[in-house]
Amino acid sequence: MLYVNYPKCTTCIKARKYLEQQGLSFTDRNIKEEKPSYDELKAWHKKSGLPLRRFFNTSGMLYRSMGLKDKLDSMTEEEQLRLLATDGMLVKRPIVVTDDVVLVGFKQSEWEEKL
Repeated sequence: MLYVNYPKCTTCIKARKYLEQQGLSFTDRNIKEEKPSYDELKAWHKKSGLPLRRFFNTSGMLYRSMGLKDKLDSMTEEEQLRLLATDGMLVKRPIVVTDDVVLVGFKQSEWEEKL
């Protein structure tokens, strides 16, 4: 299992504690130091079944400063994926990637059901 997170993010800290309490082993990846690639994001998006908009960190400073709330609707999926791949801080976190599941953001009930 891959655990993609930002160590200073309080939600990521809660999610890490949850994974550890469940005794789940994972590979830790700092999203700021090792941002997801275009190909990874494309694969994760497809596997997750989520709308691509859910992959954006809408509460992040970068998202706001770029005015993405108003721009995303006019962008193609390809353009959105390429944009997400430019900076890990644009990507919502934490992300858990397994062979079967991709979870974006931490909702404990969803994680309990799917992990």
